[in-house]
Amino acid sequence: MDALVIRQATKKDIHNVQDVLITSQQFTYKNIFSESNIQTIIHRYYNLDRLSEEIACINAKWHGYIVAEEKGNIIGVIGGGMRDETDGEVYVLYLHPEERGKGVGTRLLNHFTKIQKYNYGAEEQWVAVAKGNEYGIPFYEARGFILQYESQSYAALDKNDISLWYKRTI
Repeated sequence: MDALVIRQATKKDIHNVQDVLITSQQFTYKNIFSESNIQTIIHRYYNLDRLSEEIACINAKWHGYIVAEEKGNIIGVIGGGMRDETDGEVYVLYLHPEERGKGVGTRLLNHFTKIQKYNYGAEEQWVAVAKGNEYGIPFYEARGFILQYESQSYAALDKNDISLWYKRTI
């Protein structure tokens, strides 16, 4: 993993970013949500028009996408923004499924945390994880995130779409 590069995504990365987001969405949620719900989320959030705007947009509310690239291949993506003056949030953190357990997610999160802390003044960091997400929950808990509460998901498609809200001090 010495060849791993963590960097800001650019417009030329759009198809590779989309591939990571879609592949990971399908892998992560196949046992939690129906295929139609997964496809609805993919269509709503990971279409090329939206991704193009999100890659170009970098500000306090949305820091753009940060990618992990290895040997010219994008293998991970993280994005998020500031909730308010002191609280950052991770909105998405996905890896190609075969890259799990290699430290890529930790490196992306560490890099992103530095951006939120030093560029935007974040003191705490939040993340919402789908209830039942057997990949995300242990990942965030191992990195010091503590469960705060649960609520219906931001993008809820049915009443069983619950997010677990975690935070940590940074």
